[in-house]
Amino acid sequence: MSKARLITALMATAFTLPASAATYTLVVAGLGGEPSYEQRFREQAAAVSSAAQKAAGNTANVISLTGDAARAEAVRREIKNLAARMSANDSVVVVLIGHGSYDGANYRFNLPGPDLTDSDLARLFDEFPARDQLIINATSASGAVVERWQKPRRVVITATKNGGEKTATRFAQYWAQAVASDAADTNKDQVVTAAEAYAYVTNQIEAAFKAETAMATEHARMEGDNAGRFTLARLGADELMPDNPEVAALLSQRGAIEQDLNHVKEQKASLPDTQYYDQLEEVLVRLALLQREIDAKAGGGATP
Repeated sequence: MSKARLITALMATAFTLPASAATYTLVVAGLGGEPSYEQRFREQAAAVSSAAQKAAGNTANVISLTGDAARAEAVRREIKNLAARMSANDSVVVVLIGHGSYDGANYRFNLPGPDLTDSDLARLFDEFPARDQLIINATSASGAVVERWQKPRRVVITATKNGGEKTATRFAQYWAQAVASDAADTNKDQVVTAAEAYAYVTNQIEAAFKAETAMATEHARMEGDNAGRFTLARLGADELMPDNPEVAALLSQRGAIEQDLNHVKEQKASLPDTQYYDQLEEVLVRLALLQREIDAKAGGGATP
């Protein structure tokens, strides 16, 4: 097999793996205001959390706060707990579902008891040592937070383009659909990335307003580079069973190799082609060998 074909095959194998060996996820569903919204937010949070658990292969890496449990002090506590467990090589995903408000100066995430402001949340997010961060704010008026939450290696996705779009959003409904089925998996690799989920959600929202011949009251926004590096869901045969200790151990080993892969890819523009592809091949071979072990353990078989 030629080197080009080998690398193509190895790339296909490597990119069906989870986006990171240690990905931590926090899902918070705030106040509903009325029973129908409350139930909807709980269901959306459950779908997102379930997908995150299967993608990570570890339920302990996913925290979900809903209803009365989603109080400001609980959010602070869980963020600090997660921050204490993660390292710079890990990834973190935060999903905020519910209602938000904006008074022209400050955004507020509506919670039982005191709300959390955009500044409160920014300080909390900055406690995460994980280099790669994905923050999804699916609430009304969420676009007000983008500039305040942006930082290098962090992707910020909001349901609205600014704080002036204050109507209850549909974003979380479609986001939950994106991670709970194969509808958003456009390249059919059994993985749903943040980039794919965002594309699916924006298309669904546009189609919904057109079908109703109504003026769109929300326009989603995404800022930050390479949202495709975040794996939100694994599907079908690639779905991992949460809390399989052997798989979790292998995924931990994979974290260091994946960082090597990212490092090589980031140097593509500065390396001669021969050197770049030699380094890429070496890392992808290691990933492919590890993939064999993960597949065997996740499937209950032995490594050949």
